[in-house]
Amino acid sequence: MPRMLDVSDEVRAEIGDDEANRLLAGENAPGSYDCTSCRTPGDSEAERTSTVLFIGDETAVLAFAHATCLPSQIVQVTEEQLQGAVRSISGDRVDPNPEKAVPEQAVLGVTSGLVLIAGELHPALVVEPTAPIVRPGATDVGDDFLPLLIEQGFMPVTELTEVPPVLHGWSVLLAMGQLHAVLQPGPTGGQPVAWWQAHQPLQVTESWRAAANKHQQVLMFAAPVGSIGRQPREDLLRDAIDKAAANGKLVASAMPLAGT
Repeated sequence: MPRMLDVSDEVRAEIGDDEANRLLAGENAPGSYDCTSCRTPGDSEAERTSTVLFIGDETAVLAFAHATCLPSQIVQVTEEQLQGAVRSISGDRVDPNPEKAVPEQAVLGVTSGLVLIAGELHPALVVEPTAPIVRPGATDVGDDFLPLLIEQGFMPVTELTEVPPVLHGWSVLLAMGQLHAVLQPGPTGGQPVAWWQAHQPLQVTESWRAAANKHQQVLMFAAPVGSIGRQPREDLLRDAIDKAAANGKLVASAMPLAGT
């Protein structure tokens, strides 16, 4: 039975006409699926469904989403993020190289909260890795997280007295009221790629979403591992941000909001 699938031109170009036609004819597409965006069940025989192609360094995974959640598109991710997406889609643990011992890599922890600057509340994301970030190819054991971000255009912050400048080309993807990704410019200036992507979309509060829609931008603060920590309340989060700034361990930028 034909499926109610949307296959964008870019997805068709990547998977080929034959595969796209088989999907549309219902040969390779599942009837029921878990939406890769909202994680609730969908039915490609009864409702419009988007094909979403996750492309990593060596692997590509085709997923499905309600057309009301996401359009059919290609999402460029790292191989590690792709395996996380596979786990999210399938619910299974996936080891692409079971015979290859890989040291555990740092994960970016992301916390959302409202930050008061100059008397106005702004939606913010606070990013802190779980381990030191070293420059690719580096042999020392230092932490290059902030220098790498400064090279991308983030600004060092010593106190939160004004909104940081906009970092052009970057954006925060919010879809159906959930946080999906932080996007950065593509390596060749083409389609943005995910700098950070949630393995499962993160819920944000109604007040955070309202502030994001009001300002049409999100502030992003980043600090090295151990600088801020996971704070249970926004006042404690603000105290930790202020302390990191005073210690010279905070960079920030404002990013346009993508989605709603």
